[in-house]
Amino acid sequence: MSFEAEVISWLPQLRRYARALTGDRAWADDLVQDTAERALARWAAFRPNSNLRAWLLTILRHLYIDQLRGRREIAVDEESAPWRNLEAPQREVDGLVLRDLQRALYCLPLEQREVLLLVCVEELTYQETSKALGVPVGTVMSRLSRGREHLRGLLEGPAKEPATGTTQGPARKPPLKVVRNPR
Repeated sequence: MSFEAEVISWLPQLRRYARALTGDRAWADDLVQDTAERALARWAAFRPNSNLRAWLLTILRHLYIDQLRGRREIAVDEESAPWRNLEAPQREVDGLVLRDLQRALYCLPLEQREVLLLVCVEELTYQETSKALGVPVGTVMSRLSRGREHLRGLLEGPAKEPATGTTQGPARKPPLKVVRNPR
């Protein structure tokens, strides 16, 4: 199979990841097109016998971050964000759960959302995710754990205290103490 054909075969997965990152169909399509163009233009940079999908996802992520910086939207947590107003599919109640999951996903910090998408949706290994994001494997595992916990808290909503019946936010864990290594 030619390099071009292999890149084309990964376009649906790239589109899914781009849609999950951006929450916008047109922006996702543009990202995928830019990713394919860059990959085909720089095919010589791809190392044979390595993971093409991880390489393509890395290119897509870098383009996404560059575009966020260009738009000055690195931290998008505003109420008018496009994913806050997405409608659930008309078919089933499962669509409502999917919508809630999607909205909760976009409430996560970008670092946690990226790891969740790459590991849980794109099914990359921790090592592949580590390489795609340019962070150590331990960081991937930590972000994944914190992301899952944060997502779980967002989906469960406020907890009720049994004695009073009042609602409170998710139980807060004490902040971690930062310890510096003396050198």
